[in-house]
Amino acid sequence: MLNRVILIGRLTRDPELRYTPSGVAVTQFTLAVDRPFTNQQNQREADFIPIVTWRQLAETCANYLRKGRLTAVEGRIQVRSYDNNEGRRVYVTEVVADNVRFLESPNSAANRDEFGGGSAGGGSGGNRYGGTRDDNQDPFSDDGKPIDISDDDLPF
Repeated sequence: MLNRVILIGRLTRDPELRYTPSGVAVTQFTLAVDRPFTNQQNQREADFIPIVTWRQLAETCANYLRKGRLTAVEGRIQVRSYDNNEGRRVYVTEVVADNVRFLESPNSAANRDEFGGGSAGGGSGGNRYGGTRDDNQDPFSDDGKPIDISDDDLPF
């Protein structure tokens, strides 16, 4: 049997770090993941998926992830239940992450928030990522701007 999930999306809010009574760190956050199709109004919808991380990974996520940051999560789907204050059974489906990758630098997330989102490129520039580029410059260096990549360019 196999229970693995890989997600790429943006955090909807800053992660919440807590500790269990025995002192184990646990962080919860929600990842907004775009659907690969548009609805009848030609708008793209998203799924909001709760993510849980434990121990050192939880502390790392709490320290470095922020709202709006593009993140990849790998883990397993977990369904749990509990009885709420009214005595009703509540079911919770979440992803328990064992690997979290930060897909952009904190500076690029801050720049996106500061300038209202969208792509960093555009205008007359001479390359597909916007702006001009010296051919001797490393094209993979982090200049603090997000790279505008369409879903069609991704291999998955």
